[in-house]
Amino acid sequence: MSGKKIFHELISLSEAKERLFNTFKERVKFPIEAELVPVKSALNRITAEPVFSKFSSPYFHSSAMDGYAVRARDTFTATEREPVRLKIGIDAHWIETGDPLPDGFDAVIPVEDVNIKDNCIEIYSSVPPYNDVRPIGEDIIATELIIPERHIVRSVDIGAMIASGITDIRVRRKPVIGIIPTGSELIDIEYLKDREPKPPELIEYNSAVLSGLLCKVGAEPRVFSIVKDKEEAIKKSILEALKDCDMLLLNAGSGYGKEDFTYKVIDELGEIIINGVAIKPGKPFIAGFIDNKPILGIPGYPVSTFFCFELFVKPLIELYLGLSVSEEEQLNAILSRQISSNMGVDEFVRVKVGRVGGKYIVTPMGRGAGLLMSVVRADGFIVIPRGAEGFSQGTELTVYLWRSKREIDNTVVCIGSHDNTIDVLYNFLRKRYPDVTLSSAHVGSMGGLVAIKKGEAHMAGTHLLDEVTGEYNIPFINKILPGKRLVLINLVYRIQGLIIKKGNPKNIKSFEDLIREDVVFINRQAGSGTRLLLDKHLRERGISSSLIKGYDKDEYTHMGVASAVLTGRADVGLGIFSSAKALGLDFIPVAEERYDILIPIEFIELPMIKAVLHVIREDEEFKKAVVNLGGYDVRDMGKVIYKSD
Repeated sequence: MSGKKIFHELISLSEAKERLFNTFKERVKFPIEAELVPVKSALNRITAEPVFSKFSSPYFHSSAMDGYAVRARDTFTATEREPVRLKIGIDAHWIETGDPLPDGFDAVIPVEDVNIKDNCIEIYSSVPPYNDVRPIGEDIIATELIIPERHIVRSVDIGAMIASGITDIRVRRKPVIGIIPTGSELIDIEYLKDREPKPPELIEYNSAVLSGLLCKVGAEPRVFSIVKDKEEAIKKSILEALKDCDMLLLNAGSGYGKEDFTYKVIDELGEIIINGVAIKPGKPFIAGFIDNKPILGIPGYPVSTFFCFELFVKPLIELYLGLSVSEEEQLNAILSRQISSNMGVDEFVRVKVGRVGGKYIVTPMGRGAGLLMSVVRADGFIVIPRGAEGFSQGTELTVYLWRSKREIDNTVVCIGSHDNTIDVLYNFLRKRYPDVTLSSAHVGSMGGLVAIKKGEAHMAGTHLLDEVTGEYNIPFINKILPGKRLVLINLVYRIQGLIIKKGNPKNIKSFEDLIREDVVFINRQAGSGTRLLLDKHLRERGISSSLIKGYDKDEYTHMGVASAVLTGRADVGLGIFSSAKALGLDFIPVAEERYDILIPIEFIELPMIKAVLHVIREDEEFKKAVVNLGGYDVRDMGKVIYKSD
């Protein structure tokens, strides 16, 4: 096809958006055409024209009270001393709420304001015309504008339209968006009802994510069958889908591998306008047009899929529907720990946010494009611009929110050492106190104490062992936080040890084995209590850390260490028993340690901190769940270990 524009170099996000949206506006008719739908089925649809009332509401003078319909002029002389008496059935008629007024009558007197005597009502004060009467058109006047064009129909709008006699309205047709999952390794979840997946099978779920996102923004998703990584099969699926769809999302296959055919197929059938964007995640995004219909190559990693939808697909849907492009709610927050990034790309980092005192604290989460749970658990995201290498701890940043500020304000910020118990605590908080949530940042015990010192956390998890005194946490608190009023509360005692592969194939028995040539270690980050525990044992045995392969490779959580061992990135790591148990790994116990939470006294009376303490101290189901994790002792759970003056 002659005259095609092919771009092999990554372009900036702003240039990609401009190119995609401008080309869309040139080639696609928008807003999309209208269709007539019943008012009762119009919820969340976009009006294609203004809606005017057909009838007034109410369309007759009606009573607003149970009482008696009267002529207002007949009451003008009524006083307490000389009440007016009106004959029931002639000068006063019983009327109920909503009933039409009898001809010639223009007021209603509530039943509690009259005295009935000798088949008459006695009235002790005058009433004006239309007293307790709903006049014609009180709510809606015939021909009045109910809702304008480009309005998202709400339930109250539906009520108003029905009340005014409207039965059908013209709304924008939902754009039909085709989703074609590609990948020879993909399988539908329906095939796994009676078996587990086997390598290299991968469960296809991006189409479900995209479908939900499309429905939320007013489009109609249409998911097609999984297509294997075969060029002709992909072509056939695209051409078939284009017959009924306004836009296609080709999921996966947009990279540069030998089985990535998205670029080649779109290039042959139409025109490529974007081939890669300088963003992370989502770099391999492709955009093109076939027969003036947009077709987008969405990367297969789930977080890339999500962000490409938000950045490129959602704005196109809004153009189709004639809506203005929406933006996330924003707030400014202080970064809880340093974060680095590669130059040359805009990186979107998922974050947790909470309010501590008078400031918001933002904590980065996992950043891999395959980490869908980082989106599930995130409160929003921050952007590291392509010209920055990252941000230092304490930097004030703009956070783009996926949750409301109200939810953020009810978030307990926990910064410090990681423990699986914190995840269980989060779940029980949500279960017992639906308005309270918990944001957990894993920066190590020392990092937690520093966060408390800076006023950037409500509580910190810590398990720092002082080698001189043999005491946990208190010596470090006195050193790092002198003069600060604090309370140290025990959460659990837990077993730390060497996490090794099932069956211990490398016969690892002790710390001395860590310096073997065939053993690769995975560490915890500097400042963590686990790292300090490791270094203590190495010093006692005279083992140099420089001899350990992998000492400089670290993870921020115990589950991260266990996962590294499970997946073969390491042979061994130091961590807690519950992490080894969760992933079916073997474990060599090293020591029992005390894991506490540190809370500034100023936060103790906060309702959300009271909720945390209630779960810890009173919830037997929570304690049972912790014990069932394995390797935990809850003998002192909730006990005050130390309280500073």
